[in-house]
Amino acid sequence: MLKTFRIGGIHPEENKLTAQCPVTEAAIPRQVALTLNQHIGAPANCIVKKGDTVKVGTLVAEAGGFVSANIHSPVSGIVSKIDKTANAFGIYTQTIVIDTDGDEWEESIDRSTELNDKIALSTDEIIQRIAQCGIVGLGGATFPTHVKLTPPKEFTPTVLIINATECEPYLTDDHALMLESPEQILIGCRILMKAIGVEQAYIGIENNKKDAIALLAEKASKYPGIEIVALRTRYPQGGEKQLIDAILHKQVANGALPVSTGAIVQNVGTAFAVYEAVQKNKPLIDRIVTVTGDGVTRPGNYRVRLGMPIGELIEIAGGLPAEVSKIILGGPMMGKAVSNLEAPIPKGCSGILMLNERHAHRGPISPCIRCGQCVSVCPMGLEPYLLAKLSENHLFEKAEKESITACLECGCCAYSCPSNRPILDYIRIGKSAVNQIIRSRKQS
Repeated sequence: MLKTFRIGGIHPEENKLTAQCPVTEAAIPRQVALTLNQHIGAPANCIVKKGDTVKVGTLVAEAGGFVSANIHSPVSGIVSKIDKTANAFGIYTQTIVIDTDGDEWEESIDRSTELNDKIALSTDEIIQRIAQCGIVGLGGATFPTHVKLTPPKEFTPTVLIINATECEPYLTDDHALMLESPEQILIGCRILMKAIGVEQAYIGIENNKKDAIALLAEKASKYPGIEIVALRTRYPQGGEKQLIDAILHKQVANGALPVSTGAIVQNVGTAFAVYEAVQKNKPLIDRIVTVTGDGVTRPGNYRVRLGMPIGELIEIAGGLPAEVSKIILGGPMMGKAVSNLEAPIPKGCSGILMLNERHAHRGPISPCIRCGQCVSVCPMGLEPYLLAKLSENHLFEKAEKESITACLECGCCAYSCPSNRPILDYIRIGKSAVNQIIRSRKQS
């Protein structure tokens, strides 16, 4: 029987329209915009000025603290502007704009395609290199990788888990990466194992990617300690706590760190980026983005330079479909609607999804019928209907006691609600307010 997590979950229509699309190199953008807060933690500090010349891989912004990440230029050219610009969701943030002029790379980057499986760096040197190259979690959370590899001293990692589930509907960028670069991923996995001092790693892949499971299982025979685990297709299996439960059969206590179970979890795209950073000295300057949805004429998995305008990538994929009603950055379950197509693609962007009116329109909202469906599908064992009602009525202290901060914001509750209640919308409002209350309490 295939492994999976034990609490809640759903199986929405997969819509993996680009599952058989190989990785396509997108054209180098004419201009890129690099926001300084495209990771969890403190924004990076700009270290260039208008008029400076940069190459591909030049450091343009330094981490603004331990929980932060470096940012590098993905193109060669001239810094034309440093100012606040609107991101994909209309929020203004400090940005470095670079006009492209050619494609000249920093000499320190190894651009050869030769596979390098000899890990020469020490544990400390690996973590330092990962930090220098600005590697963050590429599953969407964008947590700085070097921070995750240095957990609090009271915890000792015993196992590495690579998240290759890609449980969000429509998205196939991780699937395409596994088929294109299996050995680089496995070497990246070995590097991460060395960084945290463990001898065992599991790569969890959902069973709707049988070709990737077979390919990685074949290649993994050369890499001791790495096991490929086929998982039942179920959303949100890509959540850290759900993946740990599925593979190790251990549940993370509410409020505890995942490493309390002994597991460090990294995304499969992050493992590949770690390989490129440690073995090739290549910073995080590009990534694979799935462009898909209703009426897209050239859907696919595109490797793009970070900072490319969203609209420019949509044009590469055939342009905006005539019937498009909503554009989402990420997947349909946890992604967010785009309000600005001129905004840049950040490190955490796994997909651009275009939906027509039929798929984007919310059904009419009806009163809650007390069916309990939202409770049965919640992977955290919460009571979403209650959290939503408390948030709607600004009863935030009560919402905190009901563990609103444990919510993954996975959307299972809203997806399964027969009354089309905006459950997740209210929970997000309440969770944000509760987190602010907690921060204020700590500062006082």
